[in-house]
Amino acid sequence: MKRLTPARLAAAGLLLLAVVALILWLAPSDSYVFLPDRAHAVAPLVTVPGGKVPRDGGGIYYVDVLVRKASWLERLFPSIREGATIVPSSVVQPPGVSEKARHTEDLRAMSRSQEVAAAVALRALGYKVAAHSTGVLIEDVARDAPAAGKLLPTDVIVSVDGRRVRTAKDLRAILGSRPAGTTFRIGVRRSGALTQVRVKTIADPRQAGRPILGIFPGQAAAVRLPINVRINAGDVGGPSAGLAFALDILEQLGRDVDHGRRVAATGEIELDGTVAPIGGVEQKTIGVRKAGIHVFLVPAGENATEARRYAHGVRIVPVQNFQQALRALATLPSD
Repeated sequence: MKRLTPARLAAAGLLLLAVVALILWLAPSDSYVFLPDRAHAVAPLVTVPGGKVPRDGGGIYYVDVLVRKASWLERLFPSIREGATIVPSSVVQPPGVSEKARHTEDLRAMSRSQEVAAAVALRALGYKVAAHSTGVLIEDVARDAPAAGKLLPTDVIVSVDGRRVRTAKDLRAILGSRPAGTTFRIGVRRSGALTQVRVKTIADPRQAGRPILGIFPGQAAAVRLPINVRINAGDVGGPSAGLAFALDILEQLGRDVDHGRRVAATGEIELDGTVAPIGGVEQKTIGVRKAGIHVFLVPAGENATEARRYAHGVRIVPVQNFQQALRALATLPSD
């Protein structure tokens, strides 16, 4: 029988520690992790009739966020990966929604953002684009609101108590006609089918007395493009690449947008050209930096403030709308 020496005990302890670490690394937890991904060039994804990919060394880049189940090691020690954010599963998957269904809705949101980006870009070039509002697109739902679990991201609100809703202004007017705490019958278009849910309003904490549903509204629209713009983003979902897509379409149709620079951009773009806030700014800024890109267009406000915290040499350019983004790139000082 071998004698237990201090050296052997230490070796056994290290082996046990390694086994435990391996198990923690491989075993998925009940939480998710958001991680940075390097910025990707938009041009290979976009096909525009008559368009040409510039060869001046520049280019427009989009940034996504890697989302997956966190291992127990990542959950316990998130700092082992730069930019890792651990979130509960309810943030990624609303109650009653499967992972597959959520991913499908993310892809639909990406498809809508591509269509709107093309409409905004072509209008900026003088094309006539037919578009009309069809309802209020739900971009997200506050987790502590009564609407959570009833209204889902990518639902489109088309009526309230039988009254037609086309825009966020319509929705605010109907909700505002009754005090906070009123239950409304909300008609939504979900995955191509119409359904109704009953939701109670709450008081807006930012504006006393104003009744709200606790959703982040966007604009759903029917768009008819004068030319066939195709964007293939593969398995990437969500609406936050809209600004990057719109900029690249202009670039391919002969407008010098990037002025020979590599430019990353993030932000959901709306039909009127407004650039709306997005999530995952920390991870996206790190992804831009890791790709060696030094100019990053982000929605003005909190998104820009957060991006500056992780920029470390990346020039953060806050923008409120598409035209401002074009002006900012045209007047950007040389590095």
